[in-house]
Amino acid sequence: MNTFNISGNLVDIFAKDIYPATLHITDGRITKITRDAQPYDHYILPGFTDAHVHVESSMLIPSEFARLAVVHGTVATVSDPHEIANVMGEAGVEFMLQNGKQAPFRFCFGAPSCVPATTFETAGAALDANAVARLLQRPDIGYLSEMMNFPGVLDHNPEVMAKIAAAKAVNKPVDGHAPGLRGAAAKAYAEAGISTDHECFTLEEALEKLQYNMHILIREGSAARNFEALYPLLHEHAEKVMFCSDDKHPDSLVEGHINLLVKRALDKGINLFNILRAACINPVLHYRLPNGLLRENDLADFIVVDDLQNFNVLATYIGGLKVAENGHTLIQSVAATPVNNFTANEVTPADFAVPADDKATVKIIEAIDGELITNAIDGTLPVENGFVQPNLADDILKLVVVNRYNPAPPAVSFITGFGLQEGAIASSVAHDSHNIIAVGTSDELIAAAVNAVIRERGGVSVATGTGTQVLALPVAGLMSNLDGYTIAEQYSRLDHAAKSMGSKLGAPFMTLSFMALLVIPHLKLSDLGLFDGDQFKLL
Repeated sequence: MNTFNISGNLVDIFAKDIYPATLHITDGRITKITRDAQPYDHYILPGFTDAHVHVESSMLIPSEFARLAVVHGTVATVSDPHEIANVMGEAGVEFMLQNGKQAPFRFCFGAPSCVPATTFETAGAALDANAVARLLQRPDIGYLSEMMNFPGVLDHNPEVMAKIAAAKAVNKPVDGHAPGLRGAAAKAYAEAGISTDHECFTLEEALEKLQYNMHILIREGSAARNFEALYPLLHEHAEKVMFCSDDKHPDSLVEGHINLLVKRALDKGINLFNILRAACINPVLHYRLPNGLLRENDLADFIVVDDLQNFNVLATYIGGLKVAENGHTLIQSVAATPVNNFTANEVTPADFAVPADDKATVKIIEAIDGELITNAIDGTLPVENGFVQPNLADDILKLVVVNRYNPAPPAVSFITGFGLQEGAIASSVAHDSHNIIAVGTSDELIAAAVNAVIRERGGVSVATGTGTQVLALPVAGLMSNLDGYTIAEQYSRLDHAAKSMGSKLGAPFMTLSFMALLVIPHLKLSDLGLFDGDQFKLL
């Protein structure tokens, strides 16, 4: 029997009370809470939960993600393995489940609902309604992941509705994904059984979806950032709000996690208990997570912080086990054998040439810093020796997507917003199907960046006239199986290199990865060509 006590000023979010107390813990569970007479100089509160995250976007396997997250007081995530499922199907989901179980951390994985995300791209796998139902029957699958196919919901597509019905049959929540959906369409989407949305870009959209009984997730990731637009929800609707990161690169995870949103909300003058309800309580109740919430007989999942202004995490406990202390993780790395699905052949600069007779009028994708949505603009580009050229002076570069699953000609388009003056960057992290995506100033450098990724069977790379750098991601072309802090440092170097080439984007590689995300308007590029997200068709 393992028994110990820990004392501090206990933050009781349910009672909206703070009082000195001692927790009596036996075998990982709080057996008793006693009030003490004198206050302490530190505080005990429930650990934080990220209510929606794709662990794969951290470029770390789940066990390594956990090692970094606990340092910031995160004890659990609601994790959609959609990315690896698009590469490897059920085998990819199985990898995430088994690796996650090797860390003292509370992962709640979902059954991916949209694999492939659309029929307008080439994915590595497919999960039909039968496969989704099979996953949902598992006790280690907690919910149906984000239903991005909202047109299918509204049209009562039989396959889509069967997946939702499978979740309802086992009484598991259904996550939503409906950017910009308003009015009767949003109401119908919610009434189909969709319980959350993390894609609200405006306060008005979020308030409307709250009326339809949806929970709203305030997202702040490495690329998509909606905190400034949505934080006012915490004043009057704290019981229906959660915090999430969605996609977070390893360097960002080293800096902080949900704790950063707590601090920012405090700076906005939000009531402390409203903030902590969103950060600690709501995800646990909505997804029926096993997390302890600082009540007698709860699991001993909690954090110790220095004060309720700075929220510096002094220690993190999960199941009574101390997993982080004073900025250092206490979770040990575990070995993981990579799994993958990667068959692309190397490319040549000629593969990206766009022939034209005269000045070319083209559709141009406009990338927007901090957003997943893009704009679609028309432009005219110069033609030299019979081929369309980028226009560096006006920041119009070439964007390409190379099929990593089957031999096929690459898709080529043009993009503005990246700001590169010389060089190229490439990645096999390209939502949702994770083909190879690259942007650059010349065909030669784009080919060099793409080939660096292909040689590693997955990764992110930078190519300049002086050579290439690459961070290998051998696990499904999405993640590394190495130490998380090492990967964060290597990624930071590549991020710095991309910015030194002229990019002003906050997260160039993260933004690049979303330029193939067809389910977010307005104009994107898949391996099959330019895609109009408003008309939902290839151009």
